[in-house]
Amino acid sequence: MILRCLFLIVFLVTFAARAQDRNEIIQQRIEFISEQLQSEDIDLTNVIEALNFYYDNKLNLNSATAEELEELNLLTAVQINDLILHRKRFGKFISIYELQGLTYWDLTTIQLVLPFVFVDDKLDNLHISIKEALREGKFEWFIRYQPTIEKKAGYENVTDSVLQSSNNYYFGNSDRYYSRFRYTYRSNISIGVTAEKDPGEQFFRGSQKNGFDFYSAHIFYKGGKYLKSFAIGDYQVQVGQGINLWSSYAFGKTADIATMKRNAIPIRAYTSVDENRFFRGAAADLGYKNFSLLSFASVKKVDASIAIADSTYDDLEFISTIDLSGLHRTNREIEKKNGLTEYVAGANLRYVNSALRLGAAGVIQGYDKPFVKNETYYNQYDFRGKQNIAASFDYNYVFKNINLFGEVSQNYFQYEGENFGGTAMVHGAMLSLDPNASVGILYRDYGRGYQTFYNAGFSEGSNTQNERGLYVGGKFKLAKAWSLNGYIDLFQFPWMKYQVDAPSQGHELLIQPTYKPNKIFEIYGRFRQQLRQKNSRDLDGTITPIEDVLQRNYRFNLSYTVNEYFTIKSRVEFVTLNRVSGVAEKGTLFTQDFLYRPKGLPIDLAIRYALFDTDSYDTRIYSFENNALYVFATPAYYYQGSRAYILLRYSFLRHCNLWVRYGYFLYNNRKTISSGAEEIQGSRKSDLVIQLRINW
Repeated sequence: MILRCLFLIVFLVTFAARAQDRNEIIQQRIEFISEQLQSEDIDLTNVIEALNFYYDNKLNLNSATAEELEELNLLTAVQINDLILHRKRFGKFISIYELQGLTYWDLTTIQLVLPFVFVDDKLDNLHISIKEALREGKFEWFIRYQPTIEKKAGYENVTDSVLQSSNNYYFGNSDRYYSRFRYTYRSNISIGVTAEKDPGEQFFRGSQKNGFDFYSAHIFYKGGKYLKSFAIGDYQVQVGQGINLWSSYAFGKTADIATMKRNAIPIRAYTSVDENRFFRGAAADLGYKNFSLLSFASVKKVDASIAIADSTYDDLEFISTIDLSGLHRTNREIEKKNGLTEYVAGANLRYVNSALRLGAAGVIQGYDKPFVKNETYYNQYDFRGKQNIAASFDYNYVFKNINLFGEVSQNYFQYEGENFGGTAMVHGAMLSLDPNASVGILYRDYGRGYQTFYNAGFSEGSNTQNERGLYVGGKFKLAKAWSLNGYIDLFQFPWMKYQVDAPSQGHELLIQPTYKPNKIFEIYGRFRQQLRQKNSRDLDGTITPIEDVLQRNYRFNLSYTVNEYFTIKSRVEFVTLNRVSGVAEKGTLFTQDFLYRPKGLPIDLAIRYALFDTDSYDTRIYSFENNALYVFATPAYYYQGSRAYILLRYSFLRHCNLWVRYGYFLYNNRKTISSGAEEIQGSRKSDLVIQLRINW
C-alpha cells in the first residue's frame, strides 16, 4: 500500500505548480518557527505582522535599510551586508534577477524573500503629511469568539456561598472574546486598541465591570531622521542579544541556524494579548549621524500574592509569588490581580555604521513592595527585594562572509543589606562559506546569580540564568534538490534547578535532510535527540540522585501541490523516551492535511485528520495546526486517539474575511480529560474559533 502511494505521488509531480498565496507563504514560515518551541502557549504576532505588512508593502531593495531587512527574519546578517555592499559598489538593482549574482544568496533564499521585496528606481517618500496618511492609511478590525464546547467542572452551577468560598469554580462563562481595532500607515504609524476576555473570567459584571479583563492601547511612530521612533501606551523593547532586555518572544533552536541570533528592533508597537511581556508608558529612539539613543519608562500593574510581613521586615506587606498566567477566574486569581506595581526604566546607546554595531544599555526594574519568594536550595540565588539593576554591552560586526555578535551583561540587587547579582554573556559567529554552506557557532555562559525579568537570550532553559553551553549548527546545499540542516548543542547547569537537585548537563542533536526537486514537491526527514538530567524517581529518603533522560524523535514529512487548487501534506512522527528509574516509553503521531484553495472562488479550506498513540504525557508530540489569522495552535498530542479539524476562510464584500475553525480530540483510553476545575467528563475535547476581519 505504501509503495502504491509513493508511486502515485511521484506520478502526480508532473502536474504544473501553482503560485502560493499570502496565507500559505506566511503559514509555512510560522509552522517552521513554531515547531521547535514545544509549547501550546506561543505568540508569534510580531512575526506574522511583519510578514503581512511586507507582503502588502514590499521592500524596495534599492532603498531598504539593514533594519528593515532584518525584520523579515528571513536573511542572515552576511546576506544583508552582501546586498548593501552590492548597492554601494554597482549602484541600484535594475532587475530582481540580479539577486542571483549576490555571493551569499542561493536560489532557496531568493525564493523565500521574493513575495516581500521588489526593485524600483524611485526612492520612498520619507515625509509624511496628515492628508496622505489619512488617505492611504489602513484600518483593520478583528472580532473573535471562542466558546468552550464540552462542559468543564469549574463551570458547574453552585450557590453564591460556595462560589465565594471555593477556588474550584469560575465566576465567568466559558467563552473567550477578543477584539482589536488598528490604524496603520505603511510601517510609519500605528494606532490601536486590543481587548480580550479569557474563559472563566467575568464580562461587564463582578470584578470585570469594565467589560474585558485585559485592555491594551498604543500610538506608535517610526521614520524620522532625528526622532527615529516613539511609542505611547503599550510597547515592546529589544536590546542586543536579549540577555539584558527583550520584552517580546524570540526564536529558539530550529533547523535554520539563522534563528540562533537575535535581531533587535528597539521599539515595537504592542498588539498581542500576553498580559505580561510588554511595557506600559512611553519610549523614544533618537538618532544623530551614526548614534542612536533609546530611552523608555514603564509603570504597570502585575498579578501577585500579597503576604503580611513579620517583625523582621520593615515593610508591612511583601510579595511572595508573581502570577504570570493572566487569568482571573477564581477567588484566588482575582485576589492576585494588580497586587503589585512594576516600574521599569532604561536607556540604550547605539553606534552603527555599515559593518559595525555597538551598544550599551542600562535597565532599572523595581516594585512598590518587596518581592520575597520562599527560599529553597535551587532558587537561593534568585532575585529578592525591591529593585534590580542591569547593565550590558553588545556588538555586531560583519566582515565579508563572517558575522560576529554577542552581549555581556551584569545585574545587581540588594536584599537584607547584602549585595547579590551575576554575569551573563553570549558570543556567536555565523560564517557563509559559500552560497551553499553556512555554519553557526554560539557560546553562552549565564551565571547562577544573574537575573533579569524581561529576557530571551539563546538558551536551553526557560531564562538566561544558571546555564553554560556551546551550539554548533550548519546549513548545506548538497545538490540541486538536496539540502542538509543540523546542529548540536552541548549544555550544562552549574547549579541546581527545579526538580533537579544537583548540577546537571545534557545535549541536543538535530539532523534534517530535505529533498525538494521543484516548488511543488518536498520530502524531509528529521532526527532529534535530547538528553537531559532530572531527579530519579527511585528515592530512598536520603540524597536524591539524578539520571539521564534520553528522548529521540523521528519524523518523515511530505508536502505536495497536486494542482493549482489542491495541496496535501503527510507526516509520521515517532518518539522514544528512556530513563533508568522508569520503563521505556514511546509515542506515534500520523497527520494528514488537505489544503484546498480554488482559483476564482472566495474560500480557502484546510482539513486535518490525525491518529496518535503515546504511552504517557511525557512522550507527547507537538504539531503545528493551521488557524485563523493571529491565532496560534501547536497542541500536544498524547495518550491514544484521533484529532481532526476543519478551517474555512471566506472573503466577501471586498473588505471582509471570515474564519471558522472546528476541531476535536477523541481519546480512546480516557473517560475523563484533564483534572480539577478543567476536568471534562468524557473522551471528547472540542475547540471552535470564529473570527471576522474588516479592513479598509
